[in-house]
Amino acid sequence: MQLLIIGSLDGQIGAASQIAISRGAKVFQASDVERGLQVLRSGQGVDLVMIDVSLSVADLVTALQSERMNVPVVACGTSTDADAAVRAIKAGAKEYVPLPPDAELIASILTAVVEESQAIVHADPSMAAVLKLASQVANSEASILITGASGTGKELMAKFIHAKSRRRDNRFVAVNCAAIPENLLESELFGHEKGAFTGAVARRIGKFEEANGGTLLLDEVSEMEPRMQAKLLRAVQEREIDRVGGAKPVQVDVRILATSNRDLEKEVASGHFRGDLYFRLNVVNLALPSLSERPQDIPVLARHFVKKYAEANGMRALPISQEALRLLAGYDWPGNVRELENTVHRAVLLSSGAEIEPEAFGLTVRERVTGAGQGAQPAAGGVTSTIGLIGRTVSDVERELIIDTLGHCLGNRTHAATILGISIRTLRNKLKLYTEEGFAVPLPGDGERSLA
Repeated sequence: MQLLIIGSLDGQIGAASQIAISRGAKVFQASDVERGLQVLRSGQGVDLVMIDVSLSVADLVTALQSERMNVPVVACGTSTDADAAVRAIKAGAKEYVPLPPDAELIASILTAVVEESQAIVHADPSMAAVLKLASQVANSEASILITGASGTGKELMAKFIHAKSRRRDNRFVAVNCAAIPENLLESELFGHEKGAFTGAVARRIGKFEEANGGTLLLDEVSEMEPRMQAKLLRAVQEREIDRVGGAKPVQVDVRILATSNRDLEKEVASGHFRGDLYFRLNVVNLALPSLSERPQDIPVLARHFVKKYAEANGMRALPISQEALRLLAGYDWPGNVRELENTVHRAVLLSSGAEIEPEAFGLTVRERVTGAGQGAQPAAGGVTSTIGLIGRTVSDVERELIIDTLGHCLGNRTHAATILGISIRTLRNKLKLYTEEGFAVPLPGDGERSLA
């Protein structure tokens, strides 16, 4: 991994950097926030920033958000500086590390940053077949299109491919094409020169240059507007990009992976996606099955997530009862692996007995059939009746469904929007309305507080 230290290396923070280096990290250093931002803009591909708490953590976090640089920040300071620690966390730092540094603490933080292993937990033959094909093509230079419903693990599959490729020692860079407005996506992908547009305060290296020599993942590429599709096609074909406001093209060497939760052949037929770009990206297609199509993976993944979240919360990993496993196996999992992970996280937090029992998962027959919400009851033969909904307005039922789904997802807006089948922007607008109307709305989940 690559670590950026912002602060003086003469003091205790220098010792922290030495520990990081001994644990295999590559370390960059900047003396202040502005110089640190220059390192980040240069496309060095930093995985973690550690900043001396005596500097302005708030200024750093604000700049990262305004320039759309998604990198976790950890503040460091003397253990007696309690007020500074509180201010750093409130400003947006993910963690506070007391100095002098503890080697094991530094190591655990570095591990947490890169803990998303490229190993994919599975037991079902359908998933094993996809992984076999992925391993077979990973070492080639072919572009690969990874398709599947939201929550099936498309980005994790992309990381798996990169880890097995000849580019494994270089950068893996991902950009979410659906999360960035069209007018900003060009700069995000290709970079920009200082003054190219309002807010371009300095030259910024784009994702293509950042991934030079490595792998670039275009996540949800089907959401890209036609104008950007044309620019992307040129970059893929010519292996060169134009920075926004730049005077000459820049040569790049990247291996392209792309994901989509849509049927791109239908998108091409309808004119929403360029056929020539589709054929460039779809040299090899990896179609990930939904979780309901890989039933043998459900208990294996559930136990994996129990262990993961028990450790994360300092709790004992409880076994899952047989009745609870039957419940998990019978659920439809519209949000796929992502929903299962959220559900197990919830169960770990709520369980206090000898085993994790069914009620801890918050899944019922009603919820499995209708999504959530009170009133709809299963009729004879397991068919859902809507009699209990008569007399209620559509807006009331919708509000209850949205809030219940959000609670089921532990406040995670992105996961809830996926399960509900609506955009994250629509969900946030509705939650803002509900809050203004006085309804209790679950707080954002981890990692989403700055986006809510």
